[in-house]
Amino acid sequence: MPRPPDPAKRRDLLDRIRAYVLRNGLSDLSLRPLARALGTSDRMLLYYFGTKERMVAEALAVYERRPLLRARELLETVGPPTDPAGLRRFMEEVWRQFRASDVRASLPLYLEIMSAGVLHPDRYGPVMRDIVTGWTELLASVFRELGMTRDGARTQATVLADAALGLLIAPLADGHWDRADTAFRTLLDALEPGWHARE
Repeated sequence: MPRPPDPAKRRDLLDRIRAYVLRNGLSDLSLRPLARALGTSDRMLLYYFGTKERMVAEALAVYERRPLLRARELLETVGPPTDPAGLRRFMEEVWRQFRASDVRASLPLYLEIMSAGVLHPDRYGPVMRDIVTGWTELLASVFRELGMTRDGARTQATVLADAALGLLIAPLADGHWDRADTAFRTLLDALEPGWHARE
């Protein structure tokens, strides 16, 4: 009977896989060079993770510094916003965390995953869908706390999550993070009046 995978070794591999992918990206990711860099074999990686795509997805999912987890922890620590001004402060803090150097360094990888997910939905499509869904559901729950209906909360969350994602992608191409900051504040200016509505 085969020995079950060692959870500690599996977690260590995930941490090192994530660091490797953040440094090298996905476009040329191959199991053999990755395994050599980690001091293991491609067969061992497949034993632990099944497929390359699942391996990458899990490596990102256990990343303690990912912004979605930080946002959830912030809500658990201080509680959900109780008014539009509080929601705006929450979103400004989330945006500030996205601008942090460690998170910003990971954004090109997420853009690469998004592109790969569009071109090859069977590979990395579920990874990006999970990220977008996670943010939309989190923000929808915050809007529900403000008294919005389920549909109204979902719409507001979709607008905010999708627009913010776009504002994070553009500066990767042109480097104008100051413009993205201004645009994000303008986005909040435009959306905040609608957060008072209970519809």
